[in-house]
Amino acid sequence: MQIKIKKLHPQAEIPKYHTEDSAGVDIAAAIDEPIVIKPLERKLVPAGFAIEIPKGYEIQIRARSGLSLKHGITAANGVGTVDADFRGEICAILVNLSNQDFTVEPGMRVAQMVLSKFETIEWNEIDTLGDTTRGKSGYGSTGH
Repeated sequence: MQIKIKKLHPQAEIPKYHTEDSAGVDIAAAIDEPIVIKPLERKLVPAGFAIEIPKGYEIQIRARSGLSLKHGITAANGVGTVDADFRGEICAILVNLSNQDFTVEPGMRVAQMVLSKFETIEWNEIDTLGDTTRGKSGYGSTGH
């Protein structure tokens, strides 16, 4: 699928897949100076580009597993959603869950994007839901 992309920063990198079967493309920090993220602090890190996502799709901004494991840097909002009607700059909201400062350097790969198809919901309000074996049993009720 082709996605239109517009560079907003001279150092912006066009996201690319790093292996043949990668689901996500890495996005890099399009910044002029390093950004320091202190422990438990959140920072918005710009990617330096905007995109045009087709209707019926979203882009998910996700943490990079290596940054999360090695440095405690993850996406502050879990998985961020970029809607098809958004035309602003793509950014990653990062949080430092470690006990040490972390420095984001210009050009550093800080997050990944995954294109995802979705369906819109049409609600059908009813009085009774169908029965299941689990029923109303909640979190942890399956024994795992």
